[in-house]
Amino acid sequence: FLSLLCLHIEDPGCFWVTMKGCGPYVVDEVEYTNLNAEMNQFYDKSYEDVDDVKPLMVEEGQICVVFSEDLKCWCRAVIKSIMYCMDHYQTECFLVDYAKNIFVKTKDIRVALEAFMQIPYRAKKCRLYRTKPVTLHMDFCENTAKIVPAKRWDSAAIQYFQNLLKATTQMKVKLCAVEDNTFDVFLYGTIKDEKVCINDDLVSKNFAHFEEAKENTGSSADYQENRTSLSVESLPVKTVNPALAFRPVLFQEKVSTDLETGGNCVCQKQSYMQSKTLLKRNFVFLSNKIEPSSVLETAPLFDDLKKELTRKKRLGPNFTESYCWPPVARGCDVVAISYHGNDPFLYIPPILTFLQLGSCYKALPNSNGPLALILCPGWKKAQLVFELLQTYERCCRQLHPMLIILGQKKEEALSVKIQECEVIVTTPYSLLRLFEHHSLLFCRLCHLVLDEVEVLFSDAAEQVFTILDCYKKDVSEEYSAHQIVAVGTRWNKHIARLIKEFMNGPYIVITTIEEASIYGNVQQVVRSCMNSERISVLLKILDFTHNNLQKVLVFTNTVNEAEMIHKALKNNSIFSLKLHKESEFNFKYILEQWTKKSNSGTHVVLVLTDDCMQYLGIMDATCVVHFGFPSPRIFGQRLHSISDNFCNDSSVDQEYTKARSVILLTENSECHELGILRYLQHAEAEIPPELHDFTAKMLEAEEDQKFSRPLCAYLKTFGICKNRTVCPDRHQINLQIDVPQNIPDKIIQTPGYVTILPLHIVNATNYFGRIVDKQEDQYTNLAEEINEYFKKPSSKISVKNVEKLAFYGLCEKTLFHRVQVVEISPKEEENLFFNVKIKYIDEGRISQVQSYHLLHLPARFQCLPPQAVEFIVCRVKPIDNEIEWNPKVTRYICHKIKGKLHEAKIVHTLGNTAWVDPMVRLTRLSGFKMLVNEYNVRSEILSTGLGTDNPEHITQLQKLYRHRKVLDHAKNLNPLKIPSLESVKLLFDVDSQVYDENMETMQIVTFCYDQWIFSMLMSQCSRAYCWCLYNCRVQAGKRKQFTLKGLGPYISLIWLHDGFRSNSTVQFFPCLVNF
Repeated sequence: FLSLLCLHIEDPGCFWVTMKGCGPYVVDEVEYTNLNAEMNQFYDKSYEDVDDVKPLMVEEGQICVVFSEDLKCWCRAVIKSIMYCMDHYQTECFLVDYAKNIFVKTKDIRVALEAFMQIPYRAKKCRLYRTKPVTLHMDFCENTAKIVPAKRWDSAAIQYFQNLLKATTQMKVKLCAVEDNTFDVFLYGTIKDEKVCINDDLVSKNFAHFEEAKENTGSSADYQENRTSLSVESLPVKTVNPALAFRPVLFQEKVSTDLETGGNCVCQKQSYMQSKTLLKRNFVFLSNKIEPSSVLETAPLFDDLKKELTRKKRLGPNFTESYCWPPVARGCDVVAISYHGNDPFLYIPPILTFLQLGSCYKALPNSNGPLALILCPGWKKAQLVFELLQTYERCCRQLHPMLIILGQKKEEALSVKIQECEVIVTTPYSLLRLFEHHSLLFCRLCHLVLDEVEVLFSDAAEQVFTILDCYKKDVSEEYSAHQIVAVGTRWNKHIARLIKEFMNGPYIVITTIEEASIYGNVQQVVRSCMNSERISVLLKILDFTHNNLQKVLVFTNTVNEAEMIHKALKNNSIFSLKLHKESEFNFKYILEQWTKKSNSGTHVVLVLTDDCMQYLGIMDATCVVHFGFPSPRIFGQRLHSISDNFCNDSSVDQEYTKARSVILLTENSECHELGILRYLQHAEAEIPPELHDFTAKMLEAEEDQKFSRPLCAYLKTFGICKNRTVCPDRHQINLQIDVPQNIPDKIIQTPGYVTILPLHIVNATNYFGRIVDKQEDQYTNLAEEINEYFKKPSSKISVKNVEKLAFYGLCEKTLFHRVQVVEISPKEEENLFFNVKIKYIDEGRISQVQSYHLLHLPARFQCLPPQAVEFIVCRVKPIDNEIEWNPKVTRYICHKIKGKLHEAKIVHTLGNTAWVDPMVRLTRLSGFKMLVNEYNVRSEILSTGLGTDNPEHITQLQKLYRHRKVLDHAKNLNPLKIPSLESVKLLFDVDSQVYDENMETMQIVTFCYDQWIFSMLMSQCSRAYCWCLYNCRVQAGKRKQFTLKGLGPYISLIWLHDGFRSNSTVQFFPCLVNF
C-alpha cells in the first residue's frame, strides 16, 4: 500500500494524485523541492538572454517550462492547445507536477532542459480498478427501470466520489496494473476512523459495477505492451526515459527533443513530413483580453444552470462560447462573430446568470417593462429562442418570458399586456408596432440582444437603429449598467456604427479569420491579368516605394511556381527567401531572417507553398500575394499570416492600415470555387470591371449544377429567392422536369375558372389538391370503386416485395387511398418490416408507413393519372421581409379552406403547379338562384395582418420563363414547319365573333401540333393574331399583326406595325403542357 495526496479529481475513472512511500514509481518530495529551486534559479536568471531559452516552435503535446502566477514558481508542463488572440498566441498548459491547467502566452514558454527532466512527473493519473460507471435505464414500453452499464460517469456519482475523498482523512492505494500510463488502483480511505474501500463503496451505492476480468485472446506480448501487472516481481527498477514516464494520456504523441531546427536538414524534413499540421489551433481575435472558460465547471454560470446544462448533455462551452460567456455574464457589451454565431447559446446562459443578480435592478423604476430584450431576424428564430428560455428558466427565478410576434392590425398590439415579464423575444418590426402603444417599454430595459446581427442589419437596418436610439434615449445612466450583445456569423458594415455610437468599451470576439480581416480593415486588392503576365504584375506589386517595414509572403500552388518566382526576384535584384517541400528545410535561417529587427524601409520577401505555412507560424506579415488562386479554406489560412496587423478599429480608413491581401486573377482561375469572389464582394473590395463577366459565368455554371434539382419553392411561392447563393434548388426552368406527362387535362382544357378542392395545406398560399369536374368527376367514381373493392377482406392483400415508384393501396381510418412509394429505408436484417416513404398521389401529401400496411392495387385502379396538383395563391407574401409564413396564418387558412370546393382562375401553369388568382369560395343564397363570394383566400390572408401585397409575383414568373434553359435534346429537333389549317387538330372554337381593323371576320382557333397547344385569330388574309395558351389573352389596343415563319425548333413571329416591317423577331413561346 502507498499513501497518496489527491491533486485533482475529474471522476472515478480519472483523478490525479501524488504518491508517498517507497517504490520505483515514487520519488521523495525533497527531490521535487530541489528541482523547483534549481528551475527557479535558472529561469529567473535567464531573463537577460531570454531568446536562448525560448523554443523556436510550439506545438500541441510539447514538453516545456512555464511560470505559474498562482504557485509563484516555474513548472514543468505539457501544451494542451494553442489559440490565437488579438496580438499573440495563447496556450493552455497542463502542469505535470501539480495536475493544474493554466493559460500562458507563447512568448512566455521556455525550453525544458534535459537536466530538469530526469525524474518522473509528480502527478500520477489513476482510476479505480475494474470499477465502471452505471446509469438508470428507463424502458417506457415495458414500464420498467433498471441499472445498466454506462460509457460515462453520472454527475451524481462524480459528486459522491468527490465528497467521499474530501471527507477522507487518510488515503492509501493498492497498485493493480498500469495501462496507457494510467494506474489502476484499489483506493482506501479513512472516514470517521473507519477504513473504507472506495471501489466497493461506489458499487454498494449503485454508482458503479465491477467489471469481470476479460480473457486475453491476443498475444501476451501485445497485451503486456498495453497493460502491465504491478506485482512485486514485475515492477521495473528503472525507466528508460523518465521525461516520458506517466505523461497525461491526452498527450501521448511523440515529442521531438531536437529544438535546434537549423541543424540536420534531413531529420527536419522527415519530422515535417510526418506532421502536416504542427500548429493545430483555433483562431480568435479579441479587442480586449478575455480569460476563456473552457470547461463547464469553471464557466461563469450559476450552479443550478450548470446542472441543467449537464442534464441536457451540454457538457461545456465550445470555443467561441468560452470567450463570450465571461464578458456577457459580467454585463459588458459584446460583439461575437463566429461560424456558430446563429446559436443562441452564445448569450442565453450568461444572460440568465446575470438576471439572477436581483440587486443590480433595485434602482430601476417600479413599472411594467422587460429587463432583457432579444431581437431576432424572424418569427422562426424568435420561436426557437423563446423555447430555449422556457427550458432553462426552470432552474432560475421566474422571468416570465414572452414571445411577441405582431401583425399590422393595431388591435393586436393594444391587446398585449406586459406584466411581470422580464424577458421579451421579438422581431424589430413587431417591437416597433408594440412600442407605438407601450411608450414605457424601454424604461427598465438593461440588456439588448441582437441575434443574427448581420441578418437584422441586412433586412431591417432602419428599424434596428430606431430601436437602438430609443434604448439609448430612454435608459438613464443613474440606473444599473446597460448592456448590448450582438452575435452573428458575418461582419456587417452597420456593426461598426453600432460599436461606435451605442456601445461602451465592447468586447469583440471574432473566431472566423475571414470576418476578422474585414473588421481589421485588411485591404483586399484584385489584379486581373493573363496567366503569362503574373510575374511582371508581381514585380509591380513588389515595387517598394514606402519607407516603412514591409514583410511580404508570396503564396504559390506548386513547387515549380515557387522556384520560378524566386528566380525572377533574384534576377530583378530583390532579395527573397523560398520554402517548399522539395527545398532544404533550413527553418532556423528563414525564421532568423524574417524575425530579426530591421529598420524602416527594409523589405523581406518569402516565397512559399501552402503546405509550409503552418510550420512557420508567421502572423506579422504586412502583405500576402496570392500568386496561385486559393480555395476558400486556403485563403483563410493565408490571411492568418497577416493577423498581427489587423486593425483594432473598423472605422479606420483602409488607406492607413498596414495589412494588404493581393489576388492575381487569371483566365485559369475558373476552376476554383466561387466562394472567394463572394467574399471579396462581402469585403467590399474594388473588383475590376472584367471580373463581373467572370462572376456571371461562375454563377451560371453554379446554377447549371442544380439543373436536375426541383424548382425552388420560394421562387414559386413568392417569385424570388432571397438566399439564392446558398439555396440547393434550381432557379431556372428545365423543360424536361417542368413538363411532366401526368398533368390532369383540366388545367390544359380550361383556361378560365376551375373548381379546385384543397386537401393538403403546406402553408398559407401553397396547397395540394384536385381539380373537380362538376359534370363528371372521374376520381370520385374511382374512389368509390376502390373503397368498395377493399371492403372485401379477400381483397386486402399485403405486398411482400415493395418496389420504389410502384403504386399501392393504403387504408387510413375508413378510407382507402392510392399511394406511390418514393423512398425505401434500408432494411435491417433482423426486422421483418421496415419504413417506406409514400406519396398520396391524389392528395399530394407525403407520409411514412410500415411496409406491411401497403396493399396490392389492381391495374384497373392505376389507369387514371395522379390527380394531385399543386396550387399557389398569387400576389401575397409574408410581412416584414419574412421568407416563411407564420403558423398563425397557415392554421387559419387550413381551417377555412381544407376539404372545401373553391372557384379559382388559373393564371399560369408550370409542370404540376398551377398559380391561381383569385381563389374564392362561392355560396348559394337560400331561396335565390344566385351565387355570392363567401370569401377570397388572398383577402383572408391580408386580413390577418401577417400578409402583404406582392405585385411582382406573376411578372417574376413570366421573366423566369423567358429566360428558360433549352435542353441539349431540344437543340437537335428538326425545324418546325407551320401546319396548314387542314392538318391541325381543332380543339374548340369560341362562339363570339372577332373583327380586325378592316372589319373582316376573324376565327378563333385552338389547335394541337407536335404536342403543343396554340391559339390563333385567323383572318381570310395571311395575317394572324397568334399567341400561346401559356399567355392566352389579347389586350385591347395592343394587338400586333403577325405573319408566320418557321425558325428552328420554335415558331417565330415577324410583325408588321404601321405599315413598316420591323427588324425584330419575336420568339413564340410554346405552352408548358404536354398532351
